[in-house]
Order: sequence, then C-alpha cells, then structure tokens
Amino acid sequence: MWTALRTGSEPPDPAGASSGGSRRRLWVLAGGAALGVFLLGFLFGWLANSAHQWPAPGSTEKMKKSFMAEMKAENIKQFLRNFTRHPHLAGTLENLQLAEHIQAQWEEFGLDSVQLAPYEVLLSYPNETNPNYISIVDEKGQEIFNTSLFEEPPPGYEDIGDIVPPYNSFSAQGTPEGDLVYVNYGSIEDFHRLERELGINCSGKIVIARYGKIFRGNKVKNAELAGAKGVILYSDPADSCAPGVEPYPIGWNLPRGGAQRGNVMLLNGAGDPLTPGYPAKEYIYRNDDMEAVPLKIPVHPIGYRDAEQLLKEMGGPAPPDDSWKGNLPVPYNLGPGFRGNSSKSKVKMHIHSFKKLARIYNVIGTIRGAVEPDRYVILGGHRDSWVFGGIDPQSGAAVVHEIVRSFGKLKQQGWRPRRTVMFASWDAEEFGLIGSTEWAEEHVKILQERGVAYINADSSIEGNYTLRVDCTPLMFSLVYNLTKEIPSPDKGFEGKSLYESWYEKNPSTEHQGVPRINKLGSGNDFEVFFQRLGIASGRARYTKNWKVDKYSSYPVYHSVYDTYELVERFYDPTFKNHLAVAQVRGGLVFELADSVIIPFDCRDYAMALNSYVQVIFNLTLKYQAELTTYNVSLDSLFSAVENFSEAARDFHGRQQQLDINNPTAVRSWNDQLMFLERAFIDPLGLPGMPFYRHIIFAPSSHNKYAGISFPGIYDALFDIANVGDQHKAWEEVKRQISIAAFTVEAAAETLKETA
Repeated sequence: MWTALRTGSEPPDPAGASSGGSRRRLWVLAGGAALGVFLLGFLFGWLANSAHQWPAPGSTEKMKKSFMAEMKAENIKQFLRNFTRHPHLAGTLENLQLAEHIQAQWEEFGLDSVQLAPYEVLLSYPNETNPNYISIVDEKGQEIFNTSLFEEPPPGYEDIGDIVPPYNSFSAQGTPEGDLVYVNYGSIEDFHRLERELGINCSGKIVIARYGKIFRGNKVKNAELAGAKGVILYSDPADSCAPGVEPYPIGWNLPRGGAQRGNVMLLNGAGDPLTPGYPAKEYIYRNDDMEAVPLKIPVHPIGYRDAEQLLKEMGGPAPPDDSWKGNLPVPYNLGPGFRGNSSKSKVKMHIHSFKKLARIYNVIGTIRGAVEPDRYVILGGHRDSWVFGGIDPQSGAAVVHEIVRSFGKLKQQGWRPRRTVMFASWDAEEFGLIGSTEWAEEHVKILQERGVAYINADSSIEGNYTLRVDCTPLMFSLVYNLTKEIPSPDKGFEGKSLYESWYEKNPSTEHQGVPRINKLGSGNDFEVFFQRLGIASGRARYTKNWKVDKYSSYPVYHSVYDTYELVERFYDPTFKNHLAVAQVRGGLVFELADSVIIPFDCRDYAMALNSYVQVIFNLTLKYQAELTTYNVSLDSLFSAVENFSEAARDFHGRQQQLDINNPTAVRSWNDQLMFLERAFIDPLGLPGMPFYRHIIFAPSSHNKYAGISFPGIYDALFDIANVGDQHKAWEEVKRQISIAAFTVEAAAETLKETA
C-alpha cells in the first residue's frame, strides 16, 4: 500500500524550477498530508474493527458461559404452556396466529430481523361433514360395527374447538370393501413372509397393520405394492403402552380410544408434492394433483379398542411366531377374512379426506455475524402440530424460543456471533417436512455457498432416561466436548457431567469409551439440509431406555393426549431435561457460530467411514459365490476410505501451523471444513430418489425413520437373492460401489493442501 503511494507520487522538480513548480510542490505536500491523515484514520479504524472481530483470548468462552447460564428451565416451561393452549394444525388460522406471536417475541428478544416466509402448498384434511370411519358389514351390507369418529378429549380440553379427528394425511378417498388380512408391522419382510412362506395373497384385500418399527408411509407403500386396496393402521398396546402404567390422564399410556395421526405419503425429500425441487411460490409451475400424489388406496388410523373388534374374529392361520403377536386379547390370526358366524362379514372403509392448496408460514429470525456474515449456522424446529403437541413439537419449539431469547440477551449487551445465526420455526412438518423444504428450495443457491451447519430442534423429549444425539460424524468431537461442560440432570449423577451420565447409560457399540451417537435418517426437518444440500447437521433430545422400553416412540404420540400436562406431570416436572437439551442445542449453535475455526473433526468422519465399509463387507459375506461369479469387489471402496483417512490425518496435522490471526488463511481453512459434507453429495441422487443425494447417509428405502450408510450399495444388496435377473442386479451393486468409491476419493481430495 505505502509502496504504491510512493510510486504514484509526483517526481521531484529539476534544479532551477520556476515559482510555479514551488506552488505545485506546496499543493503536493498539502495533498500528501491530507492523504496521510486519511490513511492513518483508516488504519486506526481497521485496527479497532479488527480488535472487535478477533476476540481476546478467553472472551468467546466467557460469552458462551454467560449464554449457557442465561437459559432457564422455568422460561421453557412457561413457553410450552403458552404454545399448547390450542391446536396448531398446518394451514389453519391458529397456526398463523402462533407464527405471528413467535415473530413478535423474537423481535422483542432483539434479533436483527424476523420475517414470515409464506408458501402455497398441497395439504390434506378430513371432511368435517362426511367423517372417516371403518365398519364391519354383514352379508346384506348392513353395518354391524363402526369405529370411533373422534378421541375423547382429555380433562380441561372439553371446550376446545378445531380438534382434527384421527386421520392419515394424503390418503386416497374411497369406500373399499373386502376381507381383512393382518400383516403385523407391515414391513417388507412381513409381506415377504406372508407371500413366500405362508402363501397368503394380499391382492384385493384390506390389510390391518400395527404402528411401530418403521415409518407409516413405508407400511402403506408395502401394502400397495402387495395389491391391497386399503390399509388400517392401529396402535397395539404392545407398541403404545408401557407395562404397569395407567392410560392418560391417570398415567402416560395411550387410552384405548387414542389414535395416531400422521402423513402416509413417501415424498422422499420432494417437499410440496405439486412443486418438487422448487419453492411453492405463486410463479412456480404446479403439477397435476393426481400425478403429484401417487398414493391410490385409502388409509385410516384407529385405536386399540376398535382394533380389538376387528381382530378378535379373524380367521385363517395362526401367527407364525410370537413376534407377530401384540398385547390385545385376540389370537392375531392372519386371515383373510373372519371365522365362524362372522365368516360372511367384510370390512368396509369410508374415507372422504380431501386435498387442498393451503398457505403455510415459516418464521425466520437472524442475528448478523460480525466477521463472517455470509456464513450461516441455522437452528430450526417445527411449530405445526396435529393437536396440542405437548411433546411433538412444542417441547422443541419452547426450547428454541428460550435459545433465541438468550442469544438476544447477549446481543443487547453488545455481543455478536462471528458468523450469522438463523432461527427457524417451520410449518407443515407433519405433512412431510414441507415448510423447511420449501424454504431451502427458495434459498438453495446461497445455502449451498454459505451454510455451515444445521441443528434440528423438534421434540426435546421422548423419554426421561438419557440424552440421544443423531449427527454427522463431523460433529462427534464437538458434541462430546460440549456435553462434558453441561451438568447432568439425571438422578444419581449430581455433580457429574451430561457426558458421564450419557456414556454410562448408552455407551457406543461401535467406538469404545464414548457414548452412542446415531446416524441421521429422516422424518425431520434436517432432511433437506443434510440429505439434499450436504450441510452438516445434527439433533439432540432426551430419550427413553431403548433396552427396556419396547414401545414405539412415546405412547400418546400424535394423539389428542399429547398435552402440556403430560409433560409437566409425567415426563419432566422440573423441566431440567428440557434445559439440558436447550444447552446442548444452544451450545452447538454457539460453538459453530463463534469459534474462529469451525469445530469439525474430519478424523471422526474417517473413523465412521471405516466402520460403515466394514458393515457393507459383512453384508456381502453370504454372497461369496456371487461375488466371484459376477466379479464384484469392494477393494476400490476400501482403498478410497484409506485414502480419505490419510487425508483427514494430514489435514488436522497441518492445522497446528495455521495462523489464526491471518483472516485469509482462516477463511480458506474453514471453507475446506464447511464444504467437506458437500463433497459427499451426488447431484444425480440415489436410484429412484433424486432428492436424496448424500452417498454416505440416507433414510432406509424400507424405513424412512432409520439412517443407513452407503445407501446405494445397501439397497442394491437388499433381497438380491430373490431378484429375477441376477446379472443385472449384481451389475447395479458394482455401479453403486464405484459411485461410493469415487465420492469418497473426491471428498479426500478436498482436504488436501490448497495450491
């Protein structure tokens, strides 16, 4: 800078110059002095700004402690009470009013900006004047039994209106009638067993499946592929009740008339069914309704009181083993049809739900970063609920609210994060993650360039036993280090850390000496960020003891009984578990937004890849003859994983020499960390699932809730022995191995030293 100024200044006048030259020299001197004053001012300003941008040693840690201490359990409790007074179904006035309330409060908390982000999307509702139900009809077509039209409201909620009755969104309309077949959980393995081992054909039948084990949409897809013309879903006590616990409101089990609502369409990451891949704004082309929703059979949920009436007279063979039996006083015969005096009776479905365009609203709040405002750390959770949503989702929304308030408090004291922090209250999550997907589609270009991390904040609790974390391997070390700083809320662990209680109660089965961290599957709003865009993601909640508690999710999930009182009386009376979850979620956001170096560890990814490739290798052990016959080898994938491991070790070795006072060097280093997750994205997507693009992680094709590793290879190997064209099937395995090997090699290259 100074050299350039000297080079560009006036040359000295030759000896004997005129008085005009002297005047010119005076003007030059005066101009130079003025320029010098300006540059000195600029330098002082830059230094002052740099002092603000580069915090003094220990100041970030001090602010983090202040932030963590600011969060209060009592605030979370009050926010939850406020958020659960009324139902907040997506597309309704009540949910818009809650969005506006959250917007106003976030503004009061001091965020830089808070905006509503609306979209016009396809949703599905029951017909208020023509309700859905199931009946048993005799040989004359007379109804001799009808299922309940609604759930009995819990105490204190009798006068609340706008409670949507149990239904499955995006079910087809119809009144099919036929014999009933019991299909256990409705998994692909269950249908294979019925057809291949037991000789039971579901084509043209109505099937009844119990909730649990897998995503309800996968049950319906499996039934449709098997030729069924209708699906009844029910909550069996074996999967919806804890032993020795009374039904709500005396205890926290599902009452006999309680039923689980839920979406049954497999969107596979598409978001709004009418605008897959693009935001549902007014100028976007919309697909035809019939093409957009491929589900062609009716689906309806019932409680176990009604299910008992359908199952008790079932004929046909007995269940193949005890894994097909629930806890109802029925034989669990498979059918088809009824036995004895009921043998001529049929089951008839009456489903009149309809689809309509509805406006949904996300709430997006922002605190602008001081140093890297073009780098985004996002905390998001949904706001819409099937009814009151005491656990799902409002226990999460209340925690987000307290995290936003605490960040706002720091900002009011003059603090700003290094990177921009964004907060999101998503809409229409229950209908297939629609609100978050539409927003990500609208802002896809900047998110791909600027997204550092996404932390999901759905239900804060599903039990009260210990912490549960699902995240990218990049965050493993960050999560472990953070939880060592947070006090455990668990009884018997007073004075110990959350990490210690978590490790003792749920140690990892893959890696010694650390707590268990799960893979990210789907069924929540991180999906579009992680599976489509390749933005590092994670989530945390308090969970049950999975070794003992065999019921699915939590008993009153998606029912009218999921209330504030359920949480306050049974799950977390002191809200100390909510506070611990708030500190985990908030602490992750703080570290990701304010650390000079993004706290990702590529070596953890390398360790995970080594574990995942071994899982794939183990799957192939029973196909040794086929591997030889079709010339299939995993050598290229093992080699790629080894190369990635070496690149990760070298990368973190070079970090010791990084000059953290050099903004350019820090920016370059952080970009390599930020873009590593993107390196695992294949723009072509997985086979048949173009919006699932992560080559290392994806939801299982047979259970959307479960995360699997190397999904392309895993799905190609699934049930391969029963594929007709074996040569073609094994060629697909080879293709998927090559894609995975290339992707891992390419990711390793992104960690190499920049030129």
